[in-house]
Amino acid sequence: MANHKSALKRARQNDIRRLRNKAIRTRVKNVVKDVRQALADQSDTDAAVELNTAKSAIDKAAKKGVIHRNTAARKISRLTKRVNAARK
Repeated sequence: MANHKSALKRARQNDIRRLRNKAIRTRVKNVVKDVRQALADQSDTDAAVELNTAKSAIDKAAKKGVIHRNTAARKISRLTKRVNAARK
């Protein structure tokens, strides 16, 4: 455990950030799962709505630095590809 005043503060900050990042990462996983579930239920309109929600959540996570921007782009691309394939 940290002993200096500044090190204690840094440890507190890291803890808060870790929990915030974990929540954002979990949100991304859940919205991706929602899109896949809508596709599995063969509900094209639901999948399109869920895709927009997922895009927003993934972009926000990338903007905040929780996930890398290329990872965000890859996730969005793959989900969009699946939704578009289901529409045909």
